[in-house]
Amino acid sequence: MSMDDPIGLNAQGPFDARYVAFLETITTLRPSLHRYCSRMLGSVLDGEDAVQEALFDAYRKLDSFDDSRRLEPWLFRIAHNRCIDLLRRRGVRIEAEAAVVAEVFGNREEPPHVAPEMHGREVDKAVEHLVLALPPKERACVLLKEVFDYSLEEIAELVDSTVGGVKAALSRGRSKLALLPGVPSMPAARQEIGPEASRLLHLYVERFNQRDWDGLRDLIAADARLCVADRYFGSFSDAPYLTRYESMTVPWQMAVGEVDGEPAVIRLQQKNGIWSARSIIRIVMKDQRIVGVIDYSHCPWVFASVNALQVETS
Repeated sequence: MSMDDPIGLNAQGPFDARYVAFLETITTLRPSLHRYCSRMLGSVLDGEDAVQEALFDAYRKLDSFDDSRRLEPWLFRIAHNRCIDLLRRRGVRIEAEAAVVAEVFGNREEPPHVAPEMHGREVDKAVEHLVLALPPKERACVLLKEVFDYSLEEIAELVDSTVGGVKAALSRGRSKLALLPGVPSMPAARQEIGPEASRLLHLYVERFNQRDWDGLRDLIAADARLCVADRYFGSFSDAPYLTRYESMTVPWQMAVGEVDGEPAVIRLQQKNGIWSARSIIRIVMKDQRIVGVIDYSHCPWVFASVNALQVETS
């Protein structure tokens, strides 16, 4: 595995039409998969991580794929299952989402299971964010039907349900969405970090901007992992990550910021004397050490999906 060949696609071995079709499909489907996963999980960064893992899983299973089926719904189902697995592990977050639903609907009775008419593409980007207030199954059915235009039969296969079950989930989800207030009353939840984690994040940015690579390495655990999304996954210490940044010819700098309420590092780039945000880097910390770096520079769809971006000014 290398920076240019993250899943070993250039290795010798069977590379038949099935693998070519897989590569062609994910090239065009990738932004849609991210859009779906990020809306299911409520985070554009978690969404991209889920897509990465789903594609690795799909590639491993490709030998057993039935060529008579379409690749697109198969990939969506793998991504959907990955999202459900993550939501199940995230018990605290699910409880928080249930609290949001209770707050939004108050003591009102469950809306009747009659789906309101939804003209054209009324489930636009704003409503995509509102679906976070729905339970996972209703959220998935509304997204797959109203945003991605899947048939009821296809949705039933994707979410492992029946057509009747999908109809019921759609009806409940649409009715709840019709009662929701506007987007301004549903801001992204802010994720606070402690003072030590904040200090470590600011030190990382400071030393990165000073090109103090030795000082930067002092902040990073010996077994830290690096993921340059779509390029590399492995040991931080073995990757030419810092060298790549040092050799960049365009003016750049890092800044501490927030992405939809989640602390992150924002890469800024200068053009015509103006600094602007270009990509996102997630820093994973444990026991006052950096144990993981996830760089989304090669995934522009992640940055394009951000709802709220804040950058600290020095």
